[in-house]
Amino acid sequence: MSVADLSAREQHAYDAARFAEIVDSVRSAEDWTRPSPVAAWTALDVVSHLIEWSRGFIQGSAGVELAPLDVAADPAAAWKTHTADVQALFDDPAGRMASNPHMGDKPLDATLSEIYTPDIWMHSWDLSRALGRDFDLGSERAAGMLAGATAMEDAMRASGQFGPRFEVRTGAPPQEQLLGFIGRDPYWKG
Repeated sequence: MSVADLSAREQHAYDAARFAEIVDSVRSAEDWTRPSPVAAWTALDVVSHLIEWSRGFIQGSAGVELAPLDVAADPAAAWKTHTADVQALFDDPAGRMASNPHMGDKPLDATLSEIYTPDIWMHSWDLSRALGRDFDLGSERAAGMLAGATAMEDAMRASGQFGPRFEVRTGAPPQEQLLGFIGRDPYWKG
């Protein structure tokens, strides 16, 4: 079975587990202060972002209360708890709906699958690079995401969530093209 064959709940579990491997590999407090490819963010900021924005989004759009987590105190424990909380929403969607002015009303699990799971996947690269490692996004998935993102580039850029395009070399692999498209320097080294 390839990643493309995974259900939304399986994709979240897969991406969250890959991110957990990166988080769990951090052995020193100093590593959490290392810069990341996201301007003005440290490695810890990458983890904090994924936890805090999604918990706020879930509560604000679907009314699901999730306990606050102290990410800075123990990023690995916070990620583990957060992943379990979100995975429970995928495993038992219970008809929960998300209401968002940009996306309208739709099932919460579908919404998370569209915006949150890909965020984990993309930020896995950021956290890996902050720690001086490589991370393979997968050429097929990167190409698919690039095609979808290109179709809505104006809206993406207007959101303020993506930097200006970083020009990559002609014929660059899909991962480099995608990273450049979202404003990351795919050749970044901390």
